[in-house]
Amino acid sequence: MTGFVYESLPARVVFGWGTSSRAAAEVAALGSSRALVLSTPGQRGGAERVAAGLGRACAGVFSEAAMHTPVAVTGRALAEVGRLSADAVVAVGGGSAIGLGKAIALRADLPQVVVPTTYAGSEMTPVLGETVAEEKTIQRTLKVLPETVLYDVELTLSLPAAVSAASGVNAMAHAAEALYAANANPVTALLAAESVRLLASALPAIAADPGDAAARAAALRGAWLAGTCLATAGMALHHHVCHILGGAFGLPHAATHAVMLPHVIAYNATAAPEAMTTLARALGQRDATDGLDRLLTRLGLVRSLAELGMPEAGIEHAARLAVLRPCRNPADVDYGRLRGMLAAAWAGEPPGSAREIA
Repeated sequence: MTGFVYESLPARVVFGWGTSSRAAAEVAALGSSRALVLSTPGQRGGAERVAAGLGRACAGVFSEAAMHTPVAVTGRALAEVGRLSADAVVAVGGGSAIGLGKAIALRADLPQVVVPTTYAGSEMTPVLGETVAEEKTIQRTLKVLPETVLYDVELTLSLPAAVSAASGVNAMAHAAEALYAANANPVTALLAAESVRLLASALPAIAADPGDAAARAAALRGAWLAGTCLATAGMALHHHVCHILGGAFGLPHAATHAVMLPHVIAYNATAAPEAMTTLARALGQRDATDGLDRLLTRLGLVRSLAELGMPEAGIEHAARLAVLRPCRNPADVDYGRLRGMLAAAWAGEPPGSAREIA
């Protein structure tokens, strides 16, 4: 028998329809009375609706959250926390708003209520990624783990189909990597497999009918499980590379995960055969790499880093950064293979192409 460690992280989850209306009660349950509502500029409307529901418990709305959690934006948000005497934050949106809430919690030790509107999954993790200039740093601390998450299926109905697909594959990446990450264990493997199964079924249904409430609920449950897996099992090469690409080139977070996932799975395939078998079964396919490739094609997602705005000259730069900052991964993090993988992903070539295994 192989031993393992499973760490169950503290979190309160409220899942259902219209659950965002409970924000005021959840803020009060945390002992707070003046919550600053956070969002991106594009999500300000939803943030203001949540703010209205908070009533007197709302200290204000800060809608400058940005992708990759720039430290400069966090500084401005902290100034608002002080000016408004806020004693909690309520993040409404995806990874950008959630990341800002975590960054504030790290520095000001404020409790967090999160209302996810995408399938990012970061609401379930004690992980914070921040960007200074072109460098993204990652840290893990329970200080940034949100206390309460309100999963409101109703709020996800307005998420455009293309954004839903990319966000859902981002969540799937959390689950897939949890199958072979350093702290993978039988418990997270079960959660990860169910997450992938839910998402692989729900995302095509959402693409066909964005108003499919049952598919939306399934995708949100899948994202919840994926985030839980990431929080416990940790990260490996996939997240390592995506964080480098996001920080160095400002690439969109979810779309970058979607491009890279099948390539990294192909990279690790022979080094983690049991994980690949589990992943393939969860996808309902015979081969994990091929199954992911088929799913992404079916969802009509962007398949190349070039289309996301990465310059070709960045291939070598990203590969060198990945080697300089080592990560734990089933397959050796080799510069030549990494460069080949990134070159194939940049050009939109099929995952597992000759240059990736050279």
